[in-house]
Amino acid sequence: MSTEYVSIADGVLQITIATSAAGTSMDFAGIEAGTAALKGLDPEVGAVLLTGTGANFCAGGNVRGFAAAEDRSSHIHALATTLHDFVRALDATPVPVVVGVQGWAAGAGMSLVCAADIAIGGPSTKLRPAYPGIGLSPDGGMSWTLPRIVGLGRAREILLTDAVLDADEAARLGLLSRLVADDEVRATALTLAQTLAAGPRSTYATMKTLLAQSVSASLSNQLDAERDAIAAAASTPAGTEGVDAFVEKRKPDYTKAN
Repeated sequence: MSTEYVSIADGVLQITIATSAAGTSMDFAGIEAGTAALKGLDPEVGAVLLTGTGANFCAGGNVRGFAAAEDRSSHIHALATTLHDFVRALDATPVPVVVGVQGWAAGAGMSLVCAADIAIGGPSTKLRPAYPGIGLSPDGGMSWTLPRIVGLGRAREILLTDAVLDADEAARLGLLSRLVADDEVRATALTLAQTLAAGPRSTYATMKTLLAQSVSASLSNQLDAERDAIAAAASTPAGTEGVDAFVEKRKPDYTKAN
């Protein structure tokens, strides 16, 4: 499977969400292709990688396109609907979602960083909500994900002041998982996605489900869910291979379990 925006290799579904066209603003052809790929997830896929191919990961929406629209409200409503279909598909995918954030991640680009499981950045990476600068409110789930990452009080400050977060601050707050050299961001993110794709996929799916449930679950209910999940995992191919490999003092081979 390979298109201009979507490809699968080494178990990684790579989705290009922005290109150098239009100043690295979000490319909705890539968003739509990504949504289709996520909804019909190939069994070969064990991880998802979001990437931008230009100097920036994604500079947000195409503001010139907003301005040129005959009906700006209808135009932005349609774009947000398309983006939100993509975010919902990302949220529903059982495999890890990795993002390589080179340069700027602004507006909806920052929203996608917040939606990923693991985000790799570099010293030159910068994040910015960018919405107040054009008089608009957030989309892409930022008003939901950002408070869960940094806390409600800090999310208010970041959004209302349109704060520019440098790489160190973004990493400190948990928006970026790891920093590497600028010229290694894309390669590191790809390598990480490939490593995850070769890992225990059923384990990752259960972890993602447990983490999602923990937002609204009581501790007692979460403990019950963890107990049931780990007991069920013990008899899965991944659980069997992992335990056997440990006892046999070898590296587990999850390829036969996925």
